[in-house]
Amino acid sequence: MNLIVLQSADLRMQIRPDVGGCIEGLWWKGLAVLRSSTAGSLQNVRLSACYPLIPFSNRVAHAKLVWNGTDHPLVKNFAGEEHSIHGIGWQRAWEVLEQSDDFCMLSLEHTGGAAWPFAFDASQTFRLHDNALEMTMSITNQSSQAAPVGLGWHPYFVKRAASRIAFEASGIWQMSAEKLPTDLHPSTGLKQDCASLDVDNCFEGWSGEVALHDEAMQIQISSDMRRLVVFTNADKDFVAIEPVSHANNAMNAGNPKESETRGVVTLEPGQSWQVSMQIAVSAP
Repeated sequence: MNLIVLQSADLRMQIRPDVGGCIEGLWWKGLAVLRSSTAGSLQNVRLSACYPLIPFSNRVAHAKLVWNGTDHPLVKNFAGEEHSIHGIGWQRAWEVLEQSDDFCMLSLEHTGGAAWPFAFDASQTFRLHDNALEMTMSITNQSSQAAPVGLGWHPYFVKRAASRIAFEASGIWQMSAEKLPTDLHPSTGLKQDCASLDVDNCFEGWSGEVALHDEAMQIQISSDMRRLVVFTNADKDFVAIEPVSHANNAMNAGNPKESETRGVVTLEPGQSWQVSMQIAVSAP
């Protein structure tokens, strides 16, 4: 087990480099901000507070990437899913490059293979500052050819009795029974109580800001990415609010140009790219 604890002001967090480079827990004044586990108890990254989405978000349909006219069979990497889901970073151990009381940097090296054909290096940083968690994720294409890339995070925010979400967007992808996008419809985003919310969709044209308020705290989520996946229903005690760079299954949009329209970034050999996200917490 590899457990890292960061503390600053009223925020405390636990990071598990050995479990997918995930966040095990995040607390403000002792109250859980994200779905959290006691120190060192987490065994399944899918039950974590937050994990990285790299080198793609959500699903690649039927675990087959078609890129530049070439078929790349991928691994069906989650039981019950017919697709490849959430990339590979969440299923790998990350290395610790730097650590202090309020900062941590992790790294991951992927040499290519069945799970993802393109080699890359990646890093994550976590910094607690002024009751906010600031995160970055970066990736460098280490393969000999241009590679498609998508990034994001999958945080699970605690859903309390008075939880209310609000954000602006320009569109929403409708989903098929296979959990794959079908049509893009106009949408202004969401502004409603989470108790009545039943959603599992990707929003386009996201403003980059989400307000999540409840009886215990106010949370402001921000990112430089412009797509947002939101997932919850009446049976869930969390709201997954996922800043992502591309729409679901965007890498199989038909051709690289259309994939880029849907947010996929093409990195040339040796080229790097970085995204960021912040979770700020204050009193209600």
